[in-house]
Amino acid sequence: MKRTNQLQPLSRQHHLGLNLSRHAKECTDKPAEIAKHWHHLTAYLQDMQAHFEIEDTLIAHALAPYRASHSDVASVLDTLDGQHQQLYKLIDETERSQKPIDKEVTAAQVQALGTLLYDHIRFEERELYPMVEKYLTEAELDAVYAASPDNIKRADENR
Repeated sequence: MKRTNQLQPLSRQHHLGLNLSRHAKECTDKPAEIAKHWHHLTAYLQDMQAHFEIEDTLIAHALAPYRASHSDVASVLDTLDGQHQQLYKLIDETERSQKPIDKEVTAAQVQALGTLLYDHIRFEERELYPMVEKYLTEAELDAVYAASPDNIKRADENR
């Protein structure tokens, strides 16, 4: 799906997340596989902190004026907040855990995180970003792009 230029860096980050989460949803009970998938998923989520911040502040703030008059915007913002809270909770729990991964995390937990992440990315690409493209002004979209980490922008984007 073609995104407006200002959202393309964030969508590119989603590509890796979809790949990691799709594979994690198929995780077996082998300890090495559990550890590998858990490491990849949690590292990805850690790397996504700036991405989440952009969505939680710039995007949610820009859509907020439409919440009262557009029930679809209210629903998307509620879903975004709820899914981000689930992901933040998991990140916090992972950071606080100092126990060996292979004794604490199960294949079912890896699969659950993979499913949560996969569903969240699909939600953003199918519902949130089309709404962002519809309601945000060019200046608001430019602010989203400017806030996106430089390492996910392409040199030839010239924005």
